[in-house]
Amino acid sequence: MTLHLLDADVLIRAHEDYYPVDRVAPFWAWLLQQAVAGSVKMARQNYSEIADSRGLLAEWLNRADVKGTIVLDEQTDVAVVQRVLTHGYAPDLTDVDLEKIGRDPFLIAAALRAPDRIVVTREVSKPSKQRANRKIPDVCQTFGVPCINDFALWRKLNFSIG
Repeated sequence: MTLHLLDADVLIRAHEDYYPVDRVAPFWAWLLQQAVAGSVKMARQNYSEIADSRGLLAEWLNRADVKGTIVLDEQTDVAVVQRVLTHGYAPDLTDVDLEKIGRDPFLIAAALRAPDRIVVTREVSKPSKQRANRKIPDVCQTFGVPCINDFALWRKLNFSIG
């Protein structure tokens, strides 16, 4: 089974732009079903980007049934995260660079753990960007990790209301 690993921005944009948690409950119920089935997960660090904040989306993510199913249950491989940073961004990153990059390397490192994983992000490829400015799709391409956007995922997993 293919595992789709969600970038935090996928859920943020879904909630804020298209499917607010308090107005389009079927979307969130469907997403939870996909997590239960093992089709979608979030690396713990990416989950924390939202869950540690305030608001309806954070409340939804912090529900025991959601957190227990959407968070990828595996330890972070620090060596793989370091490889993503070194080869995906630059070998000599500064603290400012690392802050700008954020938690994206954890997402990509989680995808590298198995061949049947796909990164899902709202970011768009910009191959001319360098170092801390690189976009997730371009770093994924460096490592041969498949990467799709959220709407491709919704179609692939057959989301519909009605």
